[in-house]
Amino acid sequence: MNFTSRGRLISYMAATRSRIVCDVGAVKPDVHTIDALARLELAARRLGLEVLLRDASSDLQALIAFAGLRDVLRVEPGGQAEQRKQGVGVEEERELDDPAG
Repeated sequence: MNFTSRGRLISYMAATRSRIVCDVGAVKPDVHTIDALARLELAARRLGLEVLLRDASSDLQALIAFAGLRDVLRVEPGGQAEQRKQGVGVEEERELDDPAG
């Protein structure tokens, strides 16, 4: 389907009651992101659309909850798996006077 104007696309989406899935896996979880997502949700609701956030990090989900927007900004179940840094540490423990040999 080819849409030549933004208005026609929005009209089509509103007519078909489409869901907007927004992949937020790469966004920085901060107040600016929350503001932008809340504005997107408001604009979508005015058009009769729903927004679903995909791959939201646990930090972003926590910030959404902290802002009191958990019921407004809906996150797709499952979320993004946390990426953990490999810790630099000791491979084995031993006493200081214990020879390494």
